[in-house]
Amino acid sequence: MKFRVVCRKLYDYVRYDLKEIAFPSSLPDPPHIKKRPKLTWNDRWCILKEATRLYGASWVRNIGPDLRPNDYKKEAEDDDSGSESASGNEKKVKRSSEPSVLEDLAVAARGGAETLKPALRRIYMTRASTYTNAMKNFVETYQEGLKDQLEKTDDGEGRKQPHQGDGPTKPPPPPPPTS
Repeated sequence: MKFRVVCRKLYDYVRYDLKEIAFPSSLPDPPHIKKRPKLTWNDRWCILKEATRLYGASWVRNIGPDLRPNDYKKEAEDDDSGSESASGNEKKVKRSSEPSVLEDLAVAARGGAETLKPALRRIYMTRASTYTNAMKNFVETYQEGLKDQLEKTDDGEGRKQPHQGDGPTKPPPPPPPTS
């Protein structure tokens, strides 16, 4: 009798508990989430074809209209409408003549560590210079705004208060003697 009970408990543990420990089930979806319909085999095939085509296109440095026709159709429609400004044309010229950062990194990664190191250094230096320029710009505009605010408060009060560096300041008191 005891052997049968032990076997049943062991069977239940393996069947229910061990499965939940090894492969825990996730929480059910919230009620507002709508499940997507299952794709048909035709839809799956179309998605697979498009994904492999785009994957193959990602290995090419210059992605042209034959690999991404949808993107070029949108640009052609924009050109036909004539609602582009001069800055939009400059952006297009810049994009076509200069590779993007991702394309540059992809080419450098295929070349190995020797070509990847200078590309990463160039990216880090670009980011660092952009950050320092942004910080300088922030400090300058902050100082200008602070100066404007101080001038407004001085004009509003009618008398001039000494600012930092305008006049002599009282030296700090000496430290208390230690015994």
